[in-house]
Amino acid sequence: MSQEKDLQSRRRFLKVAAGTAAAAAVAGSLPRFARAADLPHVAESDPTAKALDYVEDASKSKNPKHKAGDVCANCQFYSGTGTAGYGPCQLFPGKSVNAKGWCVSHTPKKA
Repeated sequence: MSQEKDLQSRRRFLKVAAGTAAAAAVAGSLPRFARAADLPHVAESDPTAKALDYVEDASKSKNPKHKAGDVCANCQFYSGTGTAGYGPCQLFPGKSVNAKGWCVSHTPKKA
C-alpha cells in the first residue's frame, strides 16, 4: 500500500512540475512579444545601418545589390509580422526596422 501512495505522490509531483514548467515558458515569452512594439526604430544614420546600407524605403535604395521586391518583411532576419509598420531584425538587436526597408544583408525567407 505504501508503494502505491508513493507512486501517486510522484505522479502528482511530476504533473505539477510539468504544468509549472509550461506556464513559466509561456510567461517568459510574453514580455518579449510585448517589448517588440516598443523597440526604437533604426535610423539610417546609425553606424550599423550605414555599414549595412539600410534604407527605410527599399524603393529608394541606390545599392546595386537591391532587387525589386526585396524588403525587410520578406527577409529571414526580420521577425516582425505583416508588411507594414516596424518589427525586430536580428541584424539590429534592440531596435526595429521598417517592414518596407532594405539592407545589403537581405536574405529571402525560405518557403
